This record gives sequence, C-alpha cells and structure tokens, in this order.
Amino acid sequence: MKKFLQRHRIFFIHFSFWCVYFSFFFYSISARHDRDVDLMDSFINALLQVVFMVTVSYLNYFYFLPRFLVNQKLGRYLLEYSIPFALVTTLFIQVKRYLIDGYSYEEHYFYSQRYIVQVSLGALFIVLFVGMLKFAEDWFELEAKKKALENEKLSAELRFLKAQINPHFLFNTLNNLYYLAFTQSPNTTEVIAKLSQMMRYMIYESNHAKVKLSREIEYMENYISLEKLRLNNEIPIKLEVSGNPDQVMIVPLILITFLENAFKHGVSNNFKDAWIRIRIEIVGDACTLWVENSKIPGLATEAGEKSGIGLQNVQRRLELSYPEHYQLDINNEMDHYRVKLKLQLT
Repeated sequence: MKKFLQRHRIFFIHFSFWCVYFSFFFYSISARHDRDVDLMDSFINALLQVVFMVTVSYLNYFYFLPRFLVNQKLGRYLLEYSIPFALVTTLFIQVKRYLIDGYSYEEHYFYSQRYIVQVSLGALFIVLFVGMLKFAEDWFELEAKKKALENEKLSAELRFLKAQINPHFLFNTLNNLYYLAFTQSPNTTEVIAKLSQMMRYMIYESNHAKVKLSREIEYMENYISLEKLRLNNEIPIKLEVSGNPDQVMIVPLILITFLENAFKHGVSNNFKDAWIRIRIEIVGDACTLWVENSKIPGLATEAGEKSGIGLQNVQRRLELSYPEHYQLDINNEMDHYRVKLKLQLT
C-alpha cells in the first residue's frame, strides 16, 4: 500500500486538492441565508465550478506550461494561453448565467463586470497554484534523479573498492597450492576446499548488501588458515569471538582489510617473534573488532604506504556503508600495531 501511494503520490495530491476545493465551494453556496437553497442546484453549481477550474488549470499544466519551460518565451506563452483561457471563461460564465436565472437578468450581479473580474481572477489564482504544483513536481523529480545518480555513483564506488580486495592473497595462495600439488602434500585438498569457500563468498555472497556476521567470520577463519599454511604454522595467531554472530548483519568484506594488513606488514617467516591477535565482540547491535600485530623491524616505508592505501579504501567504505555509525581507532606503536573498529549494525 505504501509503495502504491508513493508511485501515485502526484495524482493523490491533485485529487485531494480538488476534493477540498469542491467541498469548500459547495459549502459556501449551500450555506447562504439570503435565499432558499436547493442542494441539488448547489451540487451542480459546485461541480460546474470544479470542471471549469480543472479545464483552465490543466490546459496550462499539461500543454502550455511545458511548452513555455522548453522555449522560455514568456510573451508567446501568455498570448497563446490567454485565448483558450478567455474562451473557456466566457463559456463558463454563459452557462452559469443560464443555470442561475435562465438569462432573465433577475440576478444582476452575475451580469456585472465585477462578476466577470471575480471569475477571471479566481481562475487565474487556481491556474497559478496548479502551475506551482508542476514546478514542485519537477523539482522533486529532479531531486529523485539526482539522488538516484548519487546512489549509483556510491554503489559503483563500493563495487570498485571491493574489487581491490585480496589480489595479493589470491596469488600467494595459488603459489602455495602449486607447491603442495607438486610435492603431493595431503593438505592440497583442504587448501582447495577453503579457497573454494572463500571465492564463493567473494563472488556471490559479497554481492548482497549485508550478510550474517558469522559468514564474514568464517571467511576470516579460512583466510587465517591459509595464511598459517604459508607461514608453516610457526606464527602464533589467535582469534576470539564473543557474542552471537548469527543474529547481526554486516556489509561483506568490511573487516578483512585490517586482517590483511596485519599479515602483510606484521608477520614474516624470517621474523620468529611475530604474532597476531584478533578479537570480535558482539553486544546487541554493536560489533567491535580488535586487531593487534607485531611489527617487523626495519619495515620498508613502501609497505607502510601500501598499508595506508588499504586503510584509506576501508575508511571510505565505512563512510559509505556506515555513515556516523562507526568508530575507528588506530595506534601505531614502535613494536606493534593496533586497530579498534566499533560498528553499529542497525
């Protein structure tokens, strides 16, 4: 019902206006105390009034005003519209005189110049009012199109940012898979299964606006498992989850960048004191992620710059997906790196 009203809101605005106008005019002529009033005559007069106003208003609304908006020639518009306006007004006045007294001139007011001016000015006022509705409708339509373009632009930007995720990880995993297959390792099938799950999540499920947080955590667990394989299980990596991740939804692939940075710039086979700790806490609709990792001594500036690019991308995604509903704190200490992200998953 709500969608139906939204699709036809312009029609209902106009219909409501004419219902109010008819009711007001019918009441004003049926409530007169200076003469006997026949309700049927009052109804016919009110209906005639509405028909007249609708005719002059929508001649302008549907034909003359759109032409003016295209050509923007005021003089031509006024000249073209004044002719049908005068003809319709004259016809209305003649019909009204016939209904009032059958051209007996008993009702002198309806044959006066004052009545002609009153009818004309009243009609012009209604024409202007309905014309303003046209401008308002065009403005709302323009705003809707502008918002649709902005949403499409934001969606395209989100797709672009998501497309930047994980190319290095995929190459590393394929290299490891090649080595395992070459050495006929029994871990080969497990790696293929985990990689298949991750690719399915990235290609299909990540196209949804939101997924269960449990699916995002499962993706992170598979990522950690494959990285452990690359590191020969020599680096202590701890993941803790508290709360129920099945009860909340999250934008897909929004957390993985922090984990990627931890592995990319915080651990190495040549650095035996490396470590990573990840903790996810769910309380109600709030989700908090902590990622801490060691820092490789003498880490190259270029690596720090690449990490900064990755964080810029994820911050942009957070701004687009959770505006004013996230808090990101980053601490870059001498020997470790810590990220805290709090999301309000509404």
